[in-house]
Amino acid sequence: MTAVPSESSPAQPSVPLYIRSHRCGQLRAADVGSTVRLAGWADSYRDHGGVIFVDLRDREGITQLVFNPQTHTESHSLAESIRTEHVIAVEGVVDHRPEGTINPDLPTGQIEVDVHQLEILARPESLPFELSEGHDVSEDLRLRYRFFDLRRPAMQQNLQTRHRICQAIRSFLDQRGFWEIETPFLTKSTPEGARDFLVPARLSPGHFFALPQSPQLFKQILMTAGYDKYFQIVRCFRDEDLRADRQPEFTQLDLEMAFVTEEQVMEVTESLLKELTRQILQIEIPEPFGHISYSEAMDRFGCDRPDLRFAMELKDLKAVAEDCKFQVYRKAIESGGQVRGICLPGGASLSRKELDELTTFVQGVGAKGLAWFRIDPDKLYAPIAKFFSPQQLDQLRSTFDAKPGDVILTIADAPDVVAKTLAALRTNLAERFNLIPQGQFRFCWITDFPLFETDPQTHRPTPTHHPFTSPHPQDLDRLEAEPLKVRARAYDIILNGTELGGGSIRIHQQDLQKRIFTLLGIGEEEAQQRFGFLLDALRTGAAPHGGIALGLDRLVMLFCGLNSIREVIAFPKTQRGNCLMTEAPSTVDPEQLSELGLRLLSAKKKHP
Repeated sequence: MTAVPSESSPAQPSVPLYIRSHRCGQLRAADVGSTVRLAGWADSYRDHGGVIFVDLRDREGITQLVFNPQTHTESHSLAESIRTEHVIAVEGVVDHRPEGTINPDLPTGQIEVDVHQLEILARPESLPFELSEGHDVSEDLRLRYRFFDLRRPAMQQNLQTRHRICQAIRSFLDQRGFWEIETPFLTKSTPEGARDFLVPARLSPGHFFALPQSPQLFKQILMTAGYDKYFQIVRCFRDEDLRADRQPEFTQLDLEMAFVTEEQVMEVTESLLKELTRQILQIEIPEPFGHISYSEAMDRFGCDRPDLRFAMELKDLKAVAEDCKFQVYRKAIESGGQVRGICLPGGASLSRKELDELTTFVQGVGAKGLAWFRIDPDKLYAPIAKFFSPQQLDQLRSTFDAKPGDVILTIADAPDVVAKTLAALRTNLAERFNLIPQGQFRFCWITDFPLFETDPQTHRPTPTHHPFTSPHPQDLDRLEAEPLKVRARAYDIILNGTELGGGSIRIHQQDLQKRIFTLLGIGEEEAQQRFGFLLDALRTGAAPHGGIALGLDRLVMLFCGLNSIREVIAFPKTQRGNCLMTEAPSTVDPEQLSELGLRLLSAKKKHP
């Protein structure tokens, strides 16, 4: 028998007005006539002859609200007190916008909501800046008031793109048989090239955890445990100097696979990046990514992260330099240096003042100076042209295939200075002369890195990447005798001149890993102390394995067409490693230090 509620039954609670039926970017002409509820922030306020218009904003978009004094007096009267960034909730009826007022730039531009009920949920006391002027506000001010800056539609679009990329990554890798497995944040300090962030262990006085620079050793152990295909979108921590594309804490996509070659790791990575460009950017990249060896990249571009969207490749001028009468060139060659240059199309339009500014630029990078040659219609002109024979000038011109109106810019110095300077100059000129096509995404792989480089302080070999990278099998005989000539089974993925990430085939044999440690000056006792858990895992029998890590922050930055990863991180640090919003890092109570068994030796040097 169905119970009939009596007149004395308690009334059901009314639904708050802010319980929305739609988001502010959803309504269309098909919704005309519907009664809807919306809530959000007042983006703008306009009073047209007594009729009030408010653009209501949430993360999904904007809807125009109309408050008519003739039909809804009470809501209109309350609406007169609305100002920008007031938080409001409304109920009303969707209507067509009058002819001539349609906004084709808004998805909701064909409709408006005639409001008959309004509630003001919050009235801001003050605003740090106008959201519409956010792009003109200093970055420090934006980071200080990040809770407000995050309201800007541009920031919300950036973080939405980040969300979509993460979801697409997880879906793609799940379909490929990868398992997402979390690795520890509190771990052992095993320095991998940068300083560790250390965490005191209260329950083990005098001992410290380290925040991981990467999950490198844990993912290798997962491969020794038979997990075959692992991935993780993981936070990593490095206490190092910062740049526009670096943060003390950052996010990377971490992959590892067992029983694979480097080609298989690259194939998975390449397929993933193609899927992301297709889904997120609607760009098809049908061709395989190009492969460039490390030595070829340094020879052609002066760096191992070349931007392939424009030409201006480096050319060697040794044949001209060693026979000419220009002493700067000749001395550079005689001392084991190089003379190399680039050709700037249309660069003959540069004034003498502008050329002097380029000289100042290369000196700032590290070169001693810059020599230039302008290609005129009937000759090659330069202040130093008198030191070259006509044949040498012709050879110089033909080396670059220079055309009238171009300018050749050359550097004579030590090989590393020449490469670094010309790489920086190449990028600077491409940006200045608008030589970089917009909307292009040019990926490439850099391979065959040297396994070691020389540490400038100790003059000993140090890993180019990390000490767990496998040497090329053909170079094993050189390991002790010629370590700097040993190639690594490593690979970096580059997009538009930015390193997205890098990986390698790892060492899976315990004896080879010990050889590498010995070569690096890590004795058996130290190796066991620092990396004993890895060696123990290898001792149990490890599958050949390899992987890669991609910088998620950099990837999102490039997909959003931005130049700083701080624009795609919700709560980033400054270049000094500070959080301006929370004022971290900060001092702590002496009691906290005492509990940890810590004491500050000096408080004189204050944190900036």
